[in-house]
Amino acid sequence: MSYLDRDMLGMYRNDTGPGPALMGADTLIGDDVYNHDDEQLGDIKEIMLDMRSGRIAYAVLSFGGVLGLGEKLFAVPWEKLALDTVNKRFLLDVDKEQLKSAPGFDKDNWPDMASEAWNDQMNQFYGTSSRYGTGDMNTMGSLAGSRMPSGSDLRGGASVQSGTGGSMSGSSMSDDDEMKRRS
Repeated sequence: MSYLDRDMLGMYRNDTGPGPALMGADTLIGDDVYNHDDEQLGDIKEIMLDMRSGRIAYAVLSFGGVLGLGEKLFAVPWEKLALDTVNKRFLLDVDKEQLKSAPGFDKDNWPDMASEAWNDQMNQFYGTSSRYGTGDMNTMGSLAGSRMPSGSDLRGGASVQSGTGGSMSGSSMSDDDEMKRRS
């Protein structure tokens, strides 16, 4: 199912809306995830936010199983996903067999995604260097009295892939490109 099917507010139905550079998390949950070999890997079940940094940390991908039984869940670092705007889905550059060996979990046994050990395991598998959810939670209180994070504070993660005829020839917009576009 694509985000257009879940767009209850009409954000993406015309060219004047915020998408695809800015999208509502609720419209992305349920999106299919494919790899570059056009194999379906699963769908997005949840989007996990790092409450310390205000950034998206992981997308929870479901893989395998039938009608929710026997499915395995994976925390995929957000920066490893690309939004395929032509086919209205996400792309993840992971082979289906490789994904079977990824660190995963089931819906009744979620790991502590804020732990250093979890971050190290994810970074090793996906080749990333992100640190999500780590640090002193007491700093959250000091943020409450300060300004809200701006869009530039929250930017980062999944790139946008676009093109014509189903091709994946698009590129992602850098922070510098976005700033130039806005000025």
